[in-house]
Amino acid sequence: MTRGMHKTLPILMAGILALVAPALATEYEIDTAHSAIGFKIKHLTISSVKGSFDEFAGTFTFDPAAPGSAGVEAVIQAASISTGNAKRDDHLRDPDFFAVEQFPTITFKSTGLTMTSASEGVLKGDLTMHGVTKPVTLALVFNGAVKDPWGNDKVGFSATGKLDRTEFGLTYGEVMEGGGLMIGNDVEFTLDIQGAAKK
Repeated sequence: MTRGMHKTLPILMAGILALVAPALATEYEIDTAHSAIGFKIKHLTISSVKGSFDEFAGTFTFDPAAPGSAGVEAVIQAASISTGNAKRDDHLRDPDFFAVEQFPTITFKSTGLTMTSASEGVLKGDLTMHGVTKPVTLALVFNGAVKDPWGNDKVGFSATGKLDRTEFGLTYGEVMEGGGLMIGNDVEFTLDIQGAAKK
């Protein structure tokens, strides 16, 4: 090996490794000012009550070129539940439902993301609520990545899912005279999440 090749070979190898090495996923923080967590549940079998959790935080990693490496961790403050009715919200916070003094947070930790297209996928994870941890599945939509007017890198996602509240110990409810539950067991939830890249 010539002296020149001896010097250039390490540089060449480093360049090749840089090209073939997988890109590192970017870490994002949930921008709560531009994100929302909502839900709805049947009432008297004929209508739905809608609500939201207004206090939450979380981080996630995502690389569009390697979505399987994504990871999500989020914490919701259970007492921040809001349905637009103060009396109902107080009842939802008490031991009949969320028992927020005993179980102040709802947490989610992802276990895997599979993208079925460039913009759609399935996010799986463990949800802990009311002291019970169960797996949940969300239909995920990647809404894209942009740089905001201040030079911050942002990404957007939306997701939908459904869970049975009784599986988490939220069993309060009555059967009406004509049959049917006063409060449904299935809860549909929606998430609209904007993430800001950590600097």
